[in-house]
Amino acid sequence: MKARHLLAATALFLLTCGAAQAAPGDPNAPLPYAAKPEDVGFSSQRLVRIGEVLKADIDAGRIPGAVIAIARHGKLVAFDAYGWRDKAANTPMTTDTIFNIASMTKPMTTVAVLTLYEKGQILMDDPLAKYFPKFAGQRVAARGADGQPTLDTVPANRAITIQDLLRHTSGLVYGNRGNTVVHKLYPQSASDNLYTGPGLVDKLASVPLMWQPGSTWDYGFGLDVAGQVVEKITGTSLGRYIRANISTPLGMKDTGFYVQGPAVARYAQPLPKDPDTGAPQIRSPELTKPPSFDCGGGCASSTARDYMLFATMLLNKGHYAGGQIISQRTAEYMLSNQLGPNVRNLIAVTDPTKNGYAFGLGVAIKPTVGVTPTMGSPGSFSWPGAAGTDFWVDPKEDLVVVYLSAAPGPIRWHYRQKINALVYQALVD
Repeated sequence: MKARHLLAATALFLLTCGAAQAAPGDPNAPLPYAAKPEDVGFSSQRLVRIGEVLKADIDAGRIPGAVIAIARHGKLVAFDAYGWRDKAANTPMTTDTIFNIASMTKPMTTVAVLTLYEKGQILMDDPLAKYFPKFAGQRVAARGADGQPTLDTVPANRAITIQDLLRHTSGLVYGNRGNTVVHKLYPQSASDNLYTGPGLVDKLASVPLMWQPGSTWDYGFGLDVAGQVVEKITGTSLGRYIRANISTPLGMKDTGFYVQGPAVARYAQPLPKDPDTGAPQIRSPELTKPPSFDCGGGCASSTARDYMLFATMLLNKGHYAGGQIISQRTAEYMLSNQLGPNVRNLIAVTDPTKNGYAFGLGVAIKPTVGVTPTMGSPGSFSWPGAAGTDFWVDPKEDLVVVYLSAAPGPIRWHYRQKINALVYQALVD
């Protein structure tokens, strides 16, 4: 009984100080703990800097709070919560807090597609029109003398393929990623609940492509449409398919497209106002309301525990304890550069922290140690979320990092670089 009271008092003290740490041996931890960070090549002293920096930024009103999980060689060295789950309500952050993960949904949708690929139900060069005939005979925006897209169109040189959807070379761009006349024809995103899944497909099939299929990496609706292909093939919702084939086998108990029941109390809120612009901040999408459809490009929620399990599965090339989600060869294919030398790469326009990155299927691939704004080994892969979340896997270092915060807006780019630097500076072997 005394030990139980001591543990509770310690947890309360840590919360008061701004950090709640999952205790080694915690059954809710995604992985076992290293006995001490030095056992897996981290410096305990240097890891402390992560908490110091986050606490200072939380106190300064830069972010409401955050959860970070760091694992190396299959062992946790950090699984910590800082600040506030809901600052306006004075609710402290905890490690089981649920976050909008936005585009971190995309790698999960990619794996869902690849499970169908492994069953022979889909091919990478299948034309999208095979599943949605309205995409047959697609037109592409013609360029004016200034190189900008116009409302005049030319025929597509070839059909959009499944591979195009997964690597962002379909030409189906997000409307909120530019101000051209063609961007204005597109929906802003799929997360605003203005369309059903079939409705979004019909809308996208009715507008000209921004680029010739396969010619240009440009951020857009590829994974949302890929999710609809999954639903077309399986006859079930994307959420149910992911739950049955990915989440449940991995033990991802808090991942999905709808936050309901007791889980609502664990759902993170952003700050009431953006710290830089003063504009109101809201959860988007608001997942306590039933979504119009399970958008595979950016509408899921998850926890640091759950996403650590998913990312670790990718690190292990499809394997997890006692099972396999996708094969080793399929995982290697997903995590290899899918952009040929003739593909124009606009990834830095979407995310300046990914300047210099290549792209696989659903994830960015770091091709070199230098050049990019963030550290990591060649072959490291990642993809962040616009709501303030990020993850990356460094296979050479046998390292997985999941960072979740409810901090949308441009400030998210700052933390993608800051957390990256703080993690690697603590790695000492």
